[in-house]
Amino acid sequence: MAEEKRFSKNKEKIKIPKELPLLSLKNSVVFPFLATPLVVGRKKSLEAVKSASREHNIMVVVAQKEENKEQVEKDDLYDVGTACAIKQVANISENETKCIVEGISRVKIKYFTQTEPYFRVATEVLEEIPLIEDEETEKLKTTVRMQVEKFIQLGIPLPTAFVVAATNISKPEIQTDLFASYLLSSTKQKQKILEENNLKIRLKKLTEYLGEELKRFEVQSQIRDKVQKEVGKTQREYYLRQQLKAIKNELGEFDESIALTRELEKKLQKKKMPKEARDKVLKEIERLENIPSMSPEYSYVRTYVELMLDVPWSEKTKDVMDLKKAKKILDGDHYDLEKVKTHILDYLAVRKLKGKSTKGPILCFVGPPGVGKTSLGQSIAKSLGRKFVRMSIGGIRDEAEIRGHRRTYVGALPGRIIQGLTQVGTNNPVFMLDEVDKVGMDYRGDPSSALLEVLDPDQNNSFRDHYLEVPFDLSNTMFITTANILDTIHPALRDRMETIEIPGYSSEEK
Repeated sequence: MAEEKRFSKNKEKIKIPKELPLLSLKNSVVFPFLATPLVVGRKKSLEAVKSASREHNIMVVVAQKEENKEQVEKDDLYDVGTACAIKQVANISENETKCIVEGISRVKIKYFTQTEPYFRVATEVLEEIPLIEDEETEKLKTTVRMQVEKFIQLGIPLPTAFVVAATNISKPEIQTDLFASYLLSSTKQKQKILEENNLKIRLKKLTEYLGEELKRFEVQSQIRDKVQKEVGKTQREYYLRQQLKAIKNELGEFDESIALTRELEKKLQKKKMPKEARDKVLKEIERLENIPSMSPEYSYVRTYVELMLDVPWSEKTKDVMDLKKAKKILDGDHYDLEKVKTHILDYLAVRKLKGKSTKGPILCFVGPPGVGKTSLGQSIAKSLGRKFVRMSIGGIRDEAEIRGHRRTYVGALPGRIIQGLTQVGTNNPVFMLDEVDKVGMDYRGDPSSALLEVLDPDQNNSFRDHYLEVPFDLSNTMFITTANILDTIHPALRDRMETIEIPGYSSEEK
């Protein structure tokens, strides 16, 4: 692993042996005339350093093609590397060694002479093709100089040694390697610079890569500035709002939003509701305090909290289980229909005997329009002393009509079940679902599936409306359904119902 690099002023011509040990690097490229500290930990790499130290203190340092590969073969290495002199070796631990190497020259690997216990290679030095001074060369050198100045102006963290070297070194062959080593983040781009021994082509590649790097840094800088600006603006607004709140408290004044949150908190204290729902409302009230009253989100959160406080979590009416009174009401409201009324009284008698533990089927009145299906439901509610809710579900195709819309949608509302209960203010009304045989389905979901949960006594004690986001107990509600025909009702839904067929009246009876 490579660490911070230092520029070396040692330019003495060193004779490079034709065969050398090879050290592979995961994500770094060493250039000529640069002193680079390396931490060596792999077995083959340690053996290569030991061998080079015993011989000429020179080895070939080559980057591997795949940075994350731990065990490399000869095909995993680039063909061009750098012949380096080992300047210092220090053992960090039993399995790690730190060494400082100084690049001498570019070398090309001709072939491998050994692969175990470490790599040895035969190499040839890549001689530098000198730069021809012309107009194009001057433009390239000027472009590189301006790009480096831009890097420094952008405030990119660079070592002081690099900044000093960048201004003092004039030789382009050293400059290109120095700039590539410090300013390029891509190992592949660094390798392409290393492989090019034609200095003019190397300068062209460097200007191209530095241009790409600058664009990336400029975009990052713009994003960072934008984020900092937004965060700063948000923090400033928050602090000012808190200060304003503190000042108004000291003066004994309350703005409308603070007065509203205090009122909502008082309502919450008086309201009996499950712990999960209470915690949710409290959290939203706390959010409301920190949202500007002019923000659209403020009205969404306020609507949600107010609705949660209006939902009848524990409010209920007391049942009157008087069968004689029920018979009197049914007889008074409906002519004849003796079989139907007897069936209803039997159903109520079973509920009276079983009480709270009743988990029987749902009543379903089946008959043509105008035979009194809805009025029978009203009579049952009257006889039990309960409120009555009627909801027509004929033609409903959207599941959200039953389960509610998620709060992420604009104009979201709870489902019609919760709306109906909130409207009457109790959680145990007689709830009539009218025209259950006309429920449809499309790409927005199947309302019949949602009704299965609503009408199932084993599931509806934890009915979860998408808008409320917390479970609601529907087990106290007495559901009654109506239909004109049975054939079009979902089979699973029909299994949960006890059907009572209501024949039409004859002309004489009417």
